[in-house]
Amino acid sequence: MLQFVVKRFLYSILVVWGVVTLVFILFNLIPGDPARMVMGQRTDEASLAAVRRDLGLDKPLPYQYLKYINDLSPVSIHNHNNPNSYIYLDRSVYSIATTIRLSSSRAIAVKAPYLRRSFQSGKTVTAIISETLPNTFILAITAMVFATIIGIGLGVVAALKKDTWIDRTLLVLSAFGMSVPSFFAAILFGWLFAFMLGDFTGLNLTGNLMEVDNLGEGMHLHLKNLILPAFTLGIRPLAIVTQLSRNSMLETLSQDYIRTAKAKGLTFTKVIWRHTLKNSLNPVVSAISGWFASLMAGVVFIEYIFGWKGLGYVIVEALNSYDVPLVLGSVITLSIVFVVVNFLVDIAYTYLDPRIRLS
Repeated sequence: MLQFVVKRFLYSILVVWGVVTLVFILFNLIPGDPARMVMGQRTDEASLAAVRRDLGLDKPLPYQYLKYINDLSPVSIHNHNNPNSYIYLDRSVYSIATTIRLSSSRAIAVKAPYLRRSFQSGKTVTAIISETLPNTFILAITAMVFATIIGIGLGVVAALKKDTWIDRTLLVLSAFGMSVPSFFAAILFGWLFAFMLGDFTGLNLTGNLMEVDNLGEGMHLHLKNLILPAFTLGIRPLAIVTQLSRNSMLETLSQDYIRTAKAKGLTFTKVIWRHTLKNSLNPVVSAISGWFASLMAGVVFIEYIFGWKGLGYVIVEALNSYDVPLVLGSVITLSIVFVVVNFLVDIAYTYLDPRIRLS
């Protein structure tokens, strides 16, 4: 168990490092000048040079990369004396837990990862992510719960009604749900249920879970603003879960131990719920885990279209303004969520199926 955890942890670090490196390189290949985005297009060259120097953009690209990795790492080497070094220890910037002195000028610092400050707002990226990530979690979890409960239920019904009109109808709807892109579904459902049928549904095209009332007297909970984005985000995983549940149920129902359970006189309900459904959940759990991690990345279009102020909405706004620290910090956060979810699913497999061992 310990060996497995260590291997997965090291693998996760490599994945996050690869994502950071890739996004960092891509952003530096895209034409654009963050200093000009900060100061505006009519700023003089002296002011632009000062901003580039303040942001560290006047340094060579390898220097910028090493500086960012050193900022990001929770355990890093720092220099006390040289402010121009990429490992310079600036205590006004880092939240340092402890330092271990290596020499008169070098030390190892244990600190919180520093994601830097947004070019546009000046707020720390960590603060922005802390404000918006809970909204993304709420949206993704709601969509996944909806897709899981409804999908497993429809899959069981389709398996028990195999080759009937109910089964064929559910298969057609599942294929349609998998083929519809999320951004198109968001536009379609937003136009239909919030614009055309808004007087009947009472749903808003845009909005957040917590909003200020019309009198500006305080924040109030608006659960109806969650319905459209969660439903739209959950359509594709719903289709996947439905088909996987159906196919896995049919495969399990054909096993010898199910026939033995029926021959022993067990009731239909016990055969389905105690023996069939539990042993059919492995591929479903795999799909749920993969889709939850994907939903955390796929909420970008959904949040932007429905005006849901989550991390996806922030990423789009940061891309439009060439806010490199904010984009990098957001992508790193999503990649960490992805690897953590997959790690937890690997552990869950051993409880769902005793035949699977971590070794």
